[in-house]
Amino acid sequence: MAVVTDIPIASLEGDSDLLAPLTGKVLLVVNVASECGLTPQYEGLQKLHDELAAQGFSVVGFPCNQFGSQEPGDAGQIRNFCTSRYEVTFPMSEKIEVNGGGRHPLYDCLTDPEHGFGGDITWNFEKFLIGRDGRIRGRYPPATRPEEGGLLQDISDALEAGDKPA
Repeated sequence: MAVVTDIPIASLEGDSDLLAPLTGKVLLVVNVASECGLTPQYEGLQKLHDELAAQGFSVVGFPCNQFGSQEPGDAGQIRNFCTSRYEVTFPMSEKIEVNGGGRHPLYDCLTDPEHGFGGDITWNFEKFLIGRDGRIRGRYPPATRPEEGGLLQDISDALEAGDKPA
């Protein structure tokens, strides 16, 4: 199985490798958009990130414009929106595609049926939980709010698992 943190992807600010510095952390990977009905989830995602960062957890956002053209901005506009509106400090990638022929290799990995969580991304704010070992532990539909009990329990379990990076 592929290790998610080994897949290169640029940050929103243009740094060449967003995920490598997050190796060994539990990650909640989320495809995000600024003009979606689910955009207010940014607030809960940031709260989760803040509350659990000291335990080795990070939310990671992946802006995508494939669903209703709800992420039309460039990198600067996306960063400005996220910081001014939701005070987002968690890492974010360059804008990517999560489905189709232009799908980023990260999302090829995340949606590969071989990893147990196959199928196209259905909408903005779909979530994947990644263990400390860089392997996928869970997939959650877009409407799953960051504060929902099942997701919180799965994050807690992943933090306690102590998986070593592969």
